[in-house]
Amino acid sequence: MYHEDEGPIESLVHLYVDGAFNRRELIRRVAKYTGSAVSAGAAVAALGVTAQTAEAQNFCPDDVRVPANAIDLSVEDVAFGGESGVVYAHVARPRFQADPLPAVVVIHENRGLNEHIKDVTRRFARASFVAVGVDLLSREGGTDKFPDPTAAGAAYNRTTVDGRQQDLLSAVAWMKQQSYIEGDRIGCIGFCAGGGNSFNLAAGSPDIAAAVVYYGMAPAPIDRIANLSGPVLLHYAELDTGFTSGVAAILTNLLAARKTFGIHIYEGVRHAFNNDTGANYNRQAACEAWARTTDFFNRHLRKPRA
Repeated sequence: MYHEDEGPIESLVHLYVDGAFNRRELIRRVAKYTGSAVSAGAAVAALGVTAQTAEAQNFCPDDVRVPANAIDLSVEDVAFGGESGVVYAHVARPRFQADPLPAVVVIHENRGLNEHIKDVTRRFARASFVAVGVDLLSREGGTDKFPDPTAAGAAYNRTTVDGRQQDLLSAVAWMKQQSYIEGDRIGCIGFCAGGGNSFNLAAGSPDIAAAVVYYGMAPAPIDRIANLSGPVLLHYAELDTGFTSGVAAILTNLLAARKTFGIHIYEGVRHAFNNDTGANYNRQAACEAWARTTDFFNRHLRKPRA
């Protein structure tokens, strides 16, 4: 759903879908642009937000989320040098792992390194990876400077494709220096705007051994797909026409470049189906996608057993 040129109402709907606030708050904010709650309801309905989609009917089990104080994990917020200053990140890894592990760069949506993405970062640690959630609002002072999701989204829009790419490359360089990470076995994953950033990072860094994209845009220009140095796994939603309509061109370029890839389009679900804090969360699709993602990283990032 996210596009860099989206209008204010579309931006608010995107934030709502990603769990930034409930439907009542969405209507209140949109009404400031439309003039009334009735017209606000019509405006968001035209963008696919209905009473049915506003209520998430299914929930993943409680143990899907991983708290920051989980006793089996080592969790910390770090800062390291980047092209234009400090880059912030949320790092999680198994506490009792003696040997270096493969690692995953976790890339957030367009409202920063929020608690949901930190939680997803910790989920990868529980799956026995080192996970690094990079804050792409670092150039704006960090996500913590923007407690309101609308302000965080505006801060993200002030960043650039090149700037985000450089900060992700700085994160990969930092990861390669850590003794607890296998520096030649680093993958990346991103969601929505982060999905596009994940695709772009994989097409721009030979250090990315495997990449996962959740409903994200292809690199621009699209023929940069030929630069992928490792396999890619793509998750899209059937009803997310804005992004899923681009799958054909992605598939064509992957095939032309003879790349290793997997594409899954989840039937009957919408954009951001993986976000369990948002209105479009779909338990079945999210769990299927997570299983495929961890299996993909296990196959392509871990060393074969002797």
